[in-house]
Amino acid sequence: MKKQIILLVLSISTALVIVGNYWEIPVMALPPQEDIPEEILRMELVTEARSPLDGKPLTAAEYIELQAQLRDSPTPKLAPTIREKVYLLHIRSLLRQLFPFIHF
Repeated sequence: MKKQIILLVLSISTALVIVGNYWEIPVMALPPQEDIPEEILRMELVTEARSPLDGKPLTAAEYIELQAQLRDSPTPKLAPTIREKVYLLHIRSLLRQLFPFIHF
C-alpha cells in the first residue's frame, strides 16, 4: 500500500511539473512575420556588393569592373630575399614538427 501511494504521488507531481512547464513557456513554433523566408532570399538577385580591397559599397556594374581589373592585373612578385626567408621559415616549421625537442 505504501509503494502504491508513493507511486501515485510521484506520478501526479511529475504530471504537474510537465503540464506546468507547458503552461509557463510560450511556444515559438513559427518565425516572426518580419523574417524573410530562406527560399525567397536564395532567389533574390544581389545588386550591391562590397569591394574586396577596402570594403566600400559598390554597385553590381562597379563590382564586375573591379573583378575584371583584378583578374587582368599581374600578381605581385616577392623579392628574392623575402621569398628565400619564407622558404626557410617553412623548412624551420617542418623541422620543429619532426624534432620538437631541438630549439631552433
